[in-house]
Amino acid sequence: MASRGDPPEGTPEGLPGGGEDEYRSVVFDEAFVRAARLQEFSASERMGEPARAVRSAPAVRDSRSGSRPTVLLVLLILLAFGTALYLGVRNPYQPPPDQRAEPLRTTVVPLAPRGPVVGGTPERLFDHSPAAEYGVGAAGINLPLAGRTSHFAESQVVTALSIAKDYLVASGLEPDVLSGATVRPPRVLLDPDQLEQFDRSVETPADDGRHALAAWIVRFDPRQAVLADPGVRVQGVLHYEETGTETLDVLADHTYTYALRPAAQAPGGAASLFTVHRVVRFRFDRDDLRMHRAELLTSTAEAGPQACGPDGTGALRPLLAGARAPDGGRPPVTDPYATARPATPSLCGTLAPTAQPSP
Repeated sequence: MASRGDPPEGTPEGLPGGGEDEYRSVVFDEAFVRAARLQEFSASERMGEPARAVRSAPAVRDSRSGSRPTVLLVLLILLAFGTALYLGVRNPYQPPPDQRAEPLRTTVVPLAPRGPVVGGTPERLFDHSPAAEYGVGAAGINLPLAGRTSHFAESQVVTALSIAKDYLVASGLEPDVLSGATVRPPRVLLDPDQLEQFDRSVETPADDGRHALAAWIVRFDPRQAVLADPGVRVQGVLHYEETGTETLDVLADHTYTYALRPAAQAPGGAASLFTVHRVVRFRFDRDDLRMHRAELLTSTAEAGPQACGPDGTGALRPLLAGARAPDGGRPPVTDPYATARPATPSLCGTLAPTAQPSP
């Protein structure tokens, strides 16, 4: 039986028989600890509740257990913020600067005939000219086999070539553009930075190397000439090359042959051929590819038969069947069907003769 000085469950087994220090070193079991949580009521409390002599002591709450998750959360937030700040400062990639498109450099060369302009039906004229082997309309503008470059995927190269073709069709084959009824089809394909230059070239064309309308589009004076055959003959090539980590260039070199007749003449009358040789260099950045638009860097147009005297920077003024060029100097002969071009085109040339159809 335990004495009044012993713990509630009796003396722990193995209790040393030594002094007070040895007693303090004993590790109490669970029953002893539970008993130690009981507290005796005060005298006033015992008077009110005689049946209860003791009460349970409140558990001691570790204040550190509630604050620990908060501290860890704050540390994680600070770590994430510091990492994001470090990566933002140390990231070697910087977005390319917003570069404005350069103004188009234009050159237009009229080609004068050496004699009277040959007339006939469109079919016979085409059959007796180099255009007999050309494609008809957009089918004459073929895309080359495309591959990836150092910084552009194959799909991006195909997109650039397709936009260039779309512009060539819109500016050189669209009937309403050729007749002067609209300029919208090629205009919507231009980089916005070049729209002001294009609009000025339409409204007030000038021979200043910047605002020749014939370098942007093919347009005939509707009061003078109209198409005698809607099937324009086209042949040429497209080349592409990467010119920077953010730019891709496409060079278009094509010859267009149109069958024209006088505007005042009834359909079925004598027609004549008119040839335009166009060399256009396009430039595309990644925004242009995404927005389906193009920047024109340079454009050269050699067109005839025309007279060398009148200004040919606006609507083209063809010499039609039976007409002759005014007498004047003998400019160098220029063949619009030739693939090899001089580095610097002349201001006016003589249209190279072609085989004439038999009567």
